[in-house]
Amino acid sequence: MIAAMTIEILNYLLDPLEYAFMQRGLAAAVMVGVVCAVVGAYVVLRGMAFFGDALAHTILPGVAVGYLLGGGAREPLFWWALGTAVAASLGIGAITRGGRIKEDTAIGVIFAGMFALGIAIISTVRSYAVDLSHFLFGDILGVTGEGLLWMAVFGGLALLVIAAFYKEFLVISFDPVLAATLRLPVALLNNILLALIAITVAVAMQAVGVSLMVAMLVTPAATAYLLTRRLQHMMALAASFAAFSGVVGLYVSYYVGIASGSAIVLTATLCFGLVYILQTKKRNS
Repeated sequence: MIAAMTIEILNYLLDPLEYAFMQRGLAAAVMVGVVCAVVGAYVVLRGMAFFGDALAHTILPGVAVGYLLGGGAREPLFWWALGTAVAASLGIGAITRGGRIKEDTAIGVIFAGMFALGIAIISTVRSYAVDLSHFLFGDILGVTGEGLLWMAVFGGLALLVIAAFYKEFLVISFDPVLAATLRLPVALLNNILLALIAITVAVAMQAVGVSLMVAMLVTPAATAYLLTRRLQHMMALAASFAAFSGVVGLYVSYYVGIASGSAIVLTATLCFGLVYILQTKKRNS
């Protein structure tokens, strides 16, 4: 009986792997989850969830232009999304640097303007609702080998930069006054961190889409934050939760027949809910 159940479980796990698109999708889900979780730790600690959400939407005009110039091809969209995200993040940083405009105000202005521009551009394309739906809702099963390669390159680059500037990012996140006392290049480090969030948004775009992007940046990191206050541990736990959510969500999507991006995010949300309930009971007991 136990042997039969084991074989059946193995079949459930291995059958989807017969398809190349599932293999690529699982690899993309794990990579995107880990990168989003590690970068998302800073997003949660610095209270930048609104920034992440806004940045995900500001890449819309870049994607629309890339779609039009590329004749509807998906491959150039990543580069246009990446360029637009980095430009928008640095633009928000430049506007708020003088202190005349608060960060949330600058984010709201650029977010609304860029998103409206993107809608204006794609509304000129009759078939945009179908052709760009993967941009809004994700299409991780449509990731190509080339797309997977670029995810790995830029995701790895983001992780390397975080490893290289870990102490500096830690100081500017927890004690900006100390950072200024130590004469750290705070403005430059903030710009680098904003660029990393932009790269992460572009990398994760095809996996979960703009609509669910902020969830992958925030939810795994928020789940880890409930369990630890040490940044290194938080990053490791968040990456584990995100990778788990990506794999489980993709299997749920395959067998239940729902959108893969939503399945991944719902799994991550369920993990957060369970941890929150357990931690609340533990604290009250």
